[in-house]
Amino acid sequence: MRSTLIALLGVTVLLAGACSSSDTSSIQRDTRGLAHIHGLGVNPADGALYAGTHYGVYRLANEGDPELVGDIVRDFMGFTVAGPENFLGSGHPGETDRGAPPHLGLIESTNGGQSWTSVSMAGEADFHSLEYRHGLVYGLNSGTQTVMVSADKRSWDQRAAISAVDIAVSPQNANEILATTADGLARSLDQARTFAPVGAQPQLVLLSWPDDGPLIGVDSIGTVYASEDSGATWQARRALGEQTQAVLAAGRGLVFVATEKGIHRSTDNGTTFEAFYAFDAQ
Repeated sequence: MRSTLIALLGVTVLLAGACSSSDTSSIQRDTRGLAHIHGLGVNPADGALYAGTHYGVYRLANEGDPELVGDIVRDFMGFTVAGPENFLGSGHPGETDRGAPPHLGLIESTNGGQSWTSVSMAGEADFHSLEYRHGLVYGLNSGTQTVMVSADKRSWDQRAAISAVDIAVSPQNANEILATTADGLARSLDQARTFAPVGAQPQLVLLSWPDDGPLIGVDSIGTVYASEDSGATWQARRALGEQTQAVLAAGRGLVFVATEKGIHRSTDNGTTFEAFYAFDAQ
């Protein structure tokens, strides 16, 4: 589903990630996965940026090289930071996960990605977008092309069917959800039970809604947009000119955009960017 939508949008949004299934403090220097980033989050415990990728979860901090966290690689299709040292993910098992179902469902780490536990929907769900807000988990399940919502991470309500690429949840309203589709931006005001088109908007692929500051969207060629009115209108900010993979609006002006060439960082809500990590520097 997601690959078809991204083809319609004219961009390949690579999805993936990795994780460890056993307790370990192992940190490796393998950086191959950074060319395939599918989710970004800042860990409040250490202030570092973490990336869920095709080959693992990486920690990126200014003081050193990217670090692959954990020692068992899995394919993260969804990744988000839910709290200090608390990560949520989804995707597919790695080569060493013999006998594991093809879809991981929801998995969780409570130690900064060092180890992961299967929580729910194993073998049933492949969440390509995950959000944790208002004490709820919101997941975009690629298998059923529906948005799903859970209050306890274990039991799930299946909501509207929508061919979406990404979702973003309002920090003020647990019922308001935006979704990017091949037909444009769609909005739900009833916690994903129904969606309606927002109207004439830029053709956005990825969204991130910070606790403070504007809603951030990125199109297929890396043009960054900001909205001060919950997605009703958008202002073009920086044009990166690169195919986008993931975006994170972390609040207080801080925005990260992962592209085919590297990770870009803004401290002014996407007006200007600087290089945070370049893939050709690996």
